[in-house]
Amino acid sequence: MADSAAAPGGVREPLTKDQRNSFAAAYLGWTMDAFDYFLVVLIYADIAADFGVSLERMAFITTMTLIMRPVGAFIFGWWADRVGRRIPLMVDVAFYSVVGFLCAFAPNFTVLVLLRMLYGLGMGGEWGLGAALAMEKIPAKRRGFFSGVLQGGYSMGYLLAALAFLVINTWWGLNWRWMFALSIIPALITLVIRSRVEESEVWRAANQRVRQTSTRARDIFKSGVLWRRFVFLVLLMTAFNWMSHGTQDVFPTFLKSTTDHGIGLAPGTATWIAVIYNIGAIIGGVTAGALSERYGRRVLIIACAVIGLPIVPLFAYSTTVGMLALGSFLMQVMVQGAWGVIPAHLTELSPDEIRGFYPGVTYQLGNCLAAFNLPIQEALAAHHGYPFALAATIVPVFIAVIVLTAIGRERRGIAFGSSDASLVASGAPPG
Repeated sequence: MADSAAAPGGVREPLTKDQRNSFAAAYLGWTMDAFDYFLVVLIYADIAADFGVSLERMAFITTMTLIMRPVGAFIFGWWADRVGRRIPLMVDVAFYSVVGFLCAFAPNFTVLVLLRMLYGLGMGGEWGLGAALAMEKIPAKRRGFFSGVLQGGYSMGYLLAALAFLVINTWWGLNWRWMFALSIIPALITLVIRSRVEESEVWRAANQRVRQTSTRARDIFKSGVLWRRFVFLVLLMTAFNWMSHGTQDVFPTFLKSTTDHGIGLAPGTATWIAVIYNIGAIIGGVTAGALSERYGRRVLIIACAVIGLPIVPLFAYSTTVGMLALGSFLMQVMVQGAWGVIPAHLTELSPDEIRGFYPGVTYQLGNCLAAFNLPIQEALAAHHGYPFALAATIVPVFIAVIVLTAIGRERRGIAFGSSDASLVASGAPPG
């Protein structure tokens, strides 16, 4: 695929049909990931009441889902680097669609936890493979913008989950099981689109090089540079995931709770606030992703985190609906603005030969290490209230994102498929 984003005269060439399908499939897959994850966030209090378990115990259902994601990222990433992106992605979508649907029929808490663990296994493969396929096909000079749009699929999934909750639970009065049952429809639409996507030419070229040089998976980490970069990216993604989950997972409960200094809003009002801050998240991701093409990936990440710090008091300690909506909107503009850079940033830091494995596993290991965010926030809220729990977990993470990003590197605009993007050219410092 040509790596130029513009035609002669500076006019941008439109994406080809295959590029559009690849990006649409990645976007919808990531949207469905967030949709299903945030279904649990929105209804876990209802599930806890139905199964007779505490909120602290119920919070571990998200933890167990996140813990399984690195396993899925490893399995599907390893497979995709050997046979190509298409088939593993289609199997992955089919698997998590069925498992997500079965959650609607869980007879007890234990079975639901097991199903959510299996779901985490399937979803672990989605982000890394979808991002790799999309970013390998998108022209390099437009990678930042489409990175922001792609990451905005996460916020779109949350927004759709909030709207689904509003319609199914609040307006129609149906219970949480219907939320899971209906989630299979958009997941299957994603599968249909993905079946029309062509294989990545970047992968084909990389696979040929691997065959010619007899490169094996374990040879990858014989490179001290790649190993150090791997550890660095896991730490970076831990901070990023804690930043995201720390500002989103417990917030709906904080808005609706009448205990632990919660606001006590009606479910419908809390849901509309969720819609508002997810619109902010989408705006932030697209804007920061596009700007990162001009100013650099690291500059935009740091800027978003720095601006996010003074927003924390407004976000965590507001008590009126208007200020809560404003604080959460601004917070998600910054948090998901930083995240909008990540699909491009991680895939650019990943050599061609392991781009199915490398970004997905580093991302999901970071997700795993951040998986205890919700139980920690619930425990802090039980003793000190939700505002303290939010502020005490968000401020340190913003600082960690700033420091880690500042000491890292970037490879903005690197041409995938070139010698610079192969394993032999990976001798750069950690970030």
